[in-house]
Amino acid sequence: MSPRAPFALLGLAALAVLTGCQGAPAPTASEPPAGSGDGHGAIAGAEELAEPALHLTSIAPDGGIHHLDLVDETSEVLGEVAPVDALETDGRFLYAARGGEVSIIDSGVWTWNHVDHFHYYEAPAALLGEVPGGGTPRTVASDLGAGIFFDGGEAVLLDLDALKAGEIVERFRLDVPAHEGLVVPLPAGALVSDPAVGGLRHVDVDGDDLDTVACVDPAGSIATNVGVVVGCADGAVLAVTDAGGTTVERVPYPAEAGDRALSFAAREGRPTVAGLSGDSAFWLLDTRERAWSHIDAGEPLVRVAAVDDADRHVVALTADGAVLVIDGATGEHLARTEPLVAASLADADRAGGVTLTADQNRTYLNGPAEGVLFEIDPADGGRIARELTADHVPAFVAETGR
Repeated sequence: MSPRAPFALLGLAALAVLTGCQGAPAPTASEPPAGSGDGHGAIAGAEELAEPALHLTSIAPDGGIHHLDLVDETSEVLGEVAPVDALETDGRFLYAARGGEVSIIDSGVWTWNHVDHFHYYEAPAALLGEVPGGGTPRTVASDLGAGIFFDGGEAVLLDLDALKAGEIVERFRLDVPAHEGLVVPLPAGALVSDPAVGGLRHVDVDGDDLDTVACVDPAGSIATNVGVVVGCADGAVLAVTDAGGTTVERVPYPAEAGDRALSFAAREGRPTVAGLSGDSAFWLLDTRERAWSHIDAGEPLVRVAAVDDADRHVVALTADGAVLVIDGATGEHLARTEPLVAASLADADRAGGVTLTADQNRTYLNGPAEGVLFEIDPADGGRIARELTADHVPAFVAETGR
């Protein structure tokens, strides 16, 4: 196990304009970065990099926003928002939620998928502002955009291009029955949960109805390289978009199904996703094959994420705070760490913020009570590659720059 690296923090930045990321100065608007222009994800003032500028962005209980560079382990404080209850990200923007509003933060680091290769960018970070609404918000975010559902009965789709330009613009705000719902962005438009139609409304970018989709008790959504998944009580719907438009398919659970999945997690952009099923099992949904697999891990789990589709490996967080690497084809436990975040999971006020995030090479886990961010190599026997000690409480964490 590697020694803990110091998590050095700089002074608090101003709220309206946040401190820029570590690295070389960004070019001016008159000197566009190499590779900029349509189809490359660049904006004026951004610098194109040779490799992704991966960071862990965390929010402390007091609302302080901390930005850790995973390359050189330097850190900075980007600013402060009001204390939050949940955090979502698309890999660039962070959506920090609390009752009645969502704060939006541009981390200033992102990866642009250009089909057969990637482009990596860095620009000054910024706190963009808040999206208000009635009730508790739930955000669904991906590289397709962000949808926010306020459980008092408001469904909001944000304009992603406007966010990239530093502005918050709502494509639509719909009044729907009050419930714990979802607004799921699509390449054009969204799926909006609505009990009045028995599931989901497929709407265009202006919020006008196109169709309805049967889905009992929608819960959980994730975007894959095949399409967009929304969980339902009896399986999932998969929205696939091509040149001909968007087609919504049903992927039902097998007849002998275990408890349904209520959320999904995976390495970004892969076809297979994982979701907890009851206390000690999980589902794998292969969106390419339109097929479910149910795996019993043999012990209580609290988080699970699909790492890849070739070897069907899955990382899971056990109820006692250890990380498992599991063969998703057989259920075999390939590796186990010692308990890493037992104190955090035992603290009801902190357990909800513990996040297990998988990327191409590493898995990241935050321990709010332990004050540590763990970097784990699932391909090397679950080795703890780094322990990054924070001198703040990393209550909520998201990987940015990916």
